[in-house]
Amino acid sequence: MECKLVNLSNDNVGIAQLNPLIFSVEQKLSILYDVVRWQLAKRRVGTHKTKGISDISGTTAKPYSQKRTGRARQGSLRSPQFRGGGIIFGPVVRSYAYSLNKKVRKFGLKIALSLKYSNNQVVVLDNLDIDVKKTSEMCKYIKNFKFSSFLIVGDYGDNLLYAARNLHYVNLIKPIGLNVFDILNHECVMLTSGALKHLEGRLL
Repeated sequence: MECKLVNLSNDNVGIAQLNPLIFSVEQKLSILYDVVRWQLAKRRVGTHKTKGISDISGTTAKPYSQKRTGRARQGSLRSPQFRGGGIIFGPVVRSYAYSLNKKVRKFGLKIALSLKYSNNQVVVLDNLDIDVKKTSEMCKYIKNFKFSSFLIVGDYGDNLLYAARNLHYVNLIKPIGLNVFDILNHECVMLTSGALKHLEGRLL
């Protein structure tokens, strides 16, 4: 599979070879659902917590006698029926992460890339070695491509990162961090030639 190789000015500089085992696989949307759900579950921060009866500060003494008071029997003032008492079956600190097979995760990444390629939303860049220090300069490069949001994958320098971080529709990511959720969350995926080699070693 052949694809145009361009620079950030959208000038054609050659031909890039795309592996059909990565960019032309069967599109199973159920796999994408499973992978995105797994990613979002890992991102959840389960720090919600309420105080149970053992977490409430207070005496452990019985508030009054068991019998002969005419009142309901009570064993602790920290019980949930009292003001300031504990919460029964409240949320506790936990992790929402769960495991997903590596084959499914790899297949999901292939499907996401294939989906973008079939919709002509994959751009292959020669490199990211440009002298950009201002956000306005980065905007001029991005305007050469007619998409609403961009995920740029490759080895970039700090100057490029600083120039792009104020653009909410442009995200930079290293090849090792490429994932299904970010691919689907951006209209255009820009891959450098180095990122293509990394993907072949990672997915094949």
